[in-house]
Amino acid sequence: MARRSVRTKRTNPWLVFLAPMCLGVILLAGWVLATTPGGIPKYLLPSPMAVAQELWDGLFVYRDLWGYMWVTLSEALTGALVGFLIAVPLAVVIYRSRIASAATLPFLGATQAIPAIALAPLLALWVGYGMSGKVVLCALMVFFPILVSSVVGFRHIDPEVLSAAQVDGAGSLATLFNIEIPLALPNILSGVRNGFTLSVTGAVVGEMVIGARDLGLGSLLTVQVSAFNIARTFSIIIILVLIATTLYTIVSIIERRWSDLTKPLSEGDSR
Repeated sequence: MARRSVRTKRTNPWLVFLAPMCLGVILLAGWVLATTPGGIPKYLLPSPMAVAQELWDGLFVYRDLWGYMWVTLSEALTGALVGFLIAVPLAVVIYRSRIASAATLPFLGATQAIPAIALAPLLALWVGYGMSGKVVLCALMVFFPILVSSVVGFRHIDPEVLSAAQVDGAGSLATLFNIEIPLALPNILSGVRNGFTLSVTGAVVGEMVIGARDLGLGSLLTVQVSAFNIARTFSIIIILVLIATTLYTIVSIIERRWSDLTKPLSEGDSR
């Protein structure tokens, strides 16, 4: 009896592009209507044109925002890389060792409940008020999503695949790098996608609480809020959203490409 091929439901590319565009237009129209004369006061909600003017001036006229962006992005990416390099090896240890799994997993949920803003002052005391404290804070925020997603990915590997590798005589390291990591990589990248986005939040919180000689967007955001420059504040928030969205999109593209490369070939053979 011939096997029926399983067809995955693919999202229309035009829908992926047009749906967020339509929602963005609707939100922008609502923003414009809310800031018309007689609506919300400008000191509470600036108009889109005022925010766009602040963005244009900061990026292309005075160009002062680029330096702040570079500081924040450097902190976020460095912390994200540190968190990734610690989380994935630890996930392998938890996956392969029952003792390590039993000892560490009960604490993961509790540690994720600790807010970043509560850790920032402690990190300033322990690590210092420079860039290192903010990098550690970013690493902590990235660490847990990657660790949890990686452990889940390893534990969902089909045991029959591992048994076949052992029958073929594959060693422990060969099985890890050639079978286990590639099969768990979609889950690992899912954690990276969420973690790298959170690293931007960690950098901003660190700049607000820890501070440093090199000022980033979080430091600038604090200054503008204190000065009641709401339009400038909104422009900084939009830049932070764009940075986080860009990181999220880059990892999503890598994740999608990897999923396409590792798609089972048995679908074509079973027809």
